[in-house]
Parts: sequence; structure tokens; C-alpha cells
Amino acid sequence: MISPQEIIQVGRTQKPYGIKGEINIIFINAEYAELDSEYYFLMIENIPVPFFIEDFTFSTDVTARVKFENIIDEKDASKYTNLDVYMPRETVKQLEGSETSGWSNFIGFKVVGGDGEFIGIISSVDESTINTLFILHNGEKEILIPATEDFITAIDEEEKTIDMNLPEGLLEE
Repeated sequence: MISPQEIIQVGRTQKPYGIKGEINIIFINAEYAELDSEYYFLMIENIPVPFFIEDFTFSTDVTARVKFENIIDEKDASKYTNLDVYMPRETVKQLEGSETSGWSNFIGFKVVGGDGEFIGIISSVDESTINTLFILHNGEKEILIPATEDFITAIDEEEKTIDMNLPEGLLEE
């Protein structure tokens, strides 16, 4: 079984398309959509489950209709709407050097403040605005932190930890 640290989010399933079991997927960026893969992982009850791709058709540069094996009709496909879509980190590493993929590589990393205090775990990255944000979770609490090298003091890839020196007041509610 693959661990959540070995995969990276590349998109999210949307509503089914048609009656043949196809599912619309919206990708975080066009580069992720273009990556060649025989399968995607869908996160079901916090477990990454592999789904093998039978057919893949682009709708736009960041959306596609995907037909997975063993999903035969619209009723089956509707069970898999609004789920996060993942790929193995090794596959996504093909994009290294790509400006849009860098921050997403830190999904799953722990963020620690300058005082050594645990802030949260990066669950996703919002690249929809000019200022990219890390979306962290600490229990039920969601925390947004700017993803900028100005705040990062150290990255430990083995321990999957990012040390950040954040401006005063950024974490206050």
C-alpha cells in the first residue's frame, strides 16, 4: 500500500460526464494534466485508492474526462465526485524545474515556527492568486500561510519538515 507521503495532489474529481461512467477531473495546473500515467489515486476515507485509466480526453488545458476501469455507468461514477486526485511523487518529479509545480511538492510536510512550535501540516497549495498560499491543518483548524522563500528558514526533506520564521500577528485569529 502506498503512503500519503509518496503521492501528491494533482486535481479533484467533479461530476460524471455522460452515461458511460466518465468522470470530469479539474487539475491544479495544465502541467499535471499532461503527465502520462496509467492510474490516479483517489482519496477515499483518507486512504489513497488506485484507479486505472481506460480512456482520457482533454476538455480544456486543466480539465479532462476520464474513464476508469470498472466504473461502468453514471451511477457508479457519481460515487466518486468531489474527491482529491493524486499521482505518485516520482511521476510528478518529471516536472522539476517547472515554476507551477514547486510548492505542491511540499504537501504533507509539517510546518514549524521559528520558536520550534508545530503550526500544522500542509494539506494543499492555493496557486489561484498572485500570492501562492500553503493551506495547513492543525486538528480542525485551517491556517493559510503565504508560500514564500522569505519566510522559509530550513527544509528537511527526509523528515518532511519546513521551518518558517513568520511575521508577528500572521497566525493570530
